[in-house]
Amino acid sequence: MIHKILLDRRFLFVLLLVNLFGTIYGYLWYGYQLSNTPVQFLLFVPDSPTASLFFTIFLFFFIVGKNAPYVEALAIITLFKYGIWAVVMNGLTFIVNGSLPWEAYMLIVSHGAMAIQGLLYAPYYAIKIRHLVVASIWTLHNDIIDYVFDMMPVYSSLNDYMNEIGYFTFWLSIVSIALAYYLTVRKRLEYSYRS
Repeated sequence: MIHKILLDRRFLFVLLLVNLFGTIYGYLWYGYQLSNTPVQFLLFVPDSPTASLFFTIFLFFFIVGKNAPYVEALAIITLFKYGIWAVVMNGLTFIVNGSLPWEAYMLIVSHGAMAIQGLLYAPYYAIKIRHLVVASIWTLHNDIIDYVFDMMPVYSSLNDYMNEIGYFTFWLSIVSIALAYYLTVRKRLEYSYRS
C-alpha cells in the first residue's frame, strides 16, 4: 500500500511542490544569518533547505524516470540528519526556555517529516559506495564549517551548549551515513545474495 502511494504521480507532484516551497521558505528563514555570512561559507549555512533542495531534485528526476545517485545520497543523509537535528534543537529550546513559539512547532513537524520522507524513498535510490563517500565528505565537512568556523544555525538560547551540540551533531552525521548505507547499499547486497 505504502509503495503504491509513494509511486503515485499525483502524490509525487504534491511532494515535489511541498519540498520546493519548503526549500524556498527555508532559505528565506536563513536570510538574516546569510546576510552576515562570509561568502566562502554561504553554501554550507542553510542546512535544512539545502537538504530539502537535494530531495526536490531527486523527486524531479524520479518523476521523469531517471536516477541521480549523488543527489540521492546527499538527500537521504542530510534529510535524516537535519530533520532529526532540528527536532532535537527545538526540543532542547523548549527545555531551556520552558516554551516555544508556534513557528517552532511547525518546524518540529516539518523537519520530522523531512527525516521520514528521505528514508521512505530509499528502495528507489541507485546509490553505490562512491556516492555515499562523496555525500559523507560533504556532510562531515559541513559539521566542520558549522562548529569549527562557527557557522551553525542560530539558536540563541542554546549558545551555552555549542560544544555538546557540535559533538551530538558529529555523531548524528555518523548515524545518518550508516543508516543511508544500510538502507541502500547493504539492502541491495542482501537482496543480491538471496537472489
